[in-house]
Amino acid sequence: MKLLSAIALCLTLAACGTGGNYYVLSPVAKAPSHGGPGIGIGPVTIADYLAERPYLVFQSSPNKMEVSDQHQWAGDLASNFSRTLGTNLGYHMGTGNIHQYPWTRESELSYQICIDVNRFHGTADGDALLEASWRAYSLPDGRLITSRTSTLTEPLESDGFEKLAEAQSRLVDQLSRAIAAELN
Repeated sequence: MKLLSAIALCLTLAACGTGGNYYVLSPVAKAPSHGGPGIGIGPVTIADYLAERPYLVFQSSPNKMEVSDQHQWAGDLASNFSRTLGTNLGYHMGTGNIHQYPWTRESELSYQICIDVNRFHGTADGDALLEASWRAYSLPDGRLITSRTSTLTEPLESDGFEKLAEAQSRLVDQLSRAIAAELN
C-alpha cells in the first residue's frame, strides 16, 4: 500500500512539473576493449506497451499500468536494452567483440542472441520485473543452442523512477549473466 501511495504521489507531482526526466539503462561494468568470441546481439523486440511509448511503466494492479509523461526513456528502449545487454554480456564472457544487429559481417560472429522483452516495468510490490524470451544460436551455421524464457525481479532500493531505472539496469545484467552461463 505504501508503494502504491508513493507511485500515485510521483505520478501526481510529475503531472504538475514543467520539465521532463530522462533515463537510460546502464551496464554494470565495461566489457574488454577487444578480443574474445564474436557475439551478435539482436534483433531485440520490446512488448508493444513499452515500444509504442517512451515512458517508464509501473503496474499498479493486475490489469492497470501507470505511466508519467515526465519520466521517459532517453531514446529508443530496444536500442538501449541491446547495448546494455551487449556490454554486460561482453564483461561476463571476457569479450570486446560485441556487435549490435544488424551487423555487416556474420563471419566474425560465434553467437547470435535474439531477445523478445515481454514485460519490463515496476510492480506494486516494490520490484522491477523483466520477462524475456531469448534464443542463442551458433554462427555461422545458425544452429539453435538454447531457447529460454527468463522471469527476473529486482527490488527497488527506494521509491521513484530513478530507482526503477537502476533496478531495471540490474535486471538486464541478471539476464546477461544467465545468457553467459548458457554460452560458457
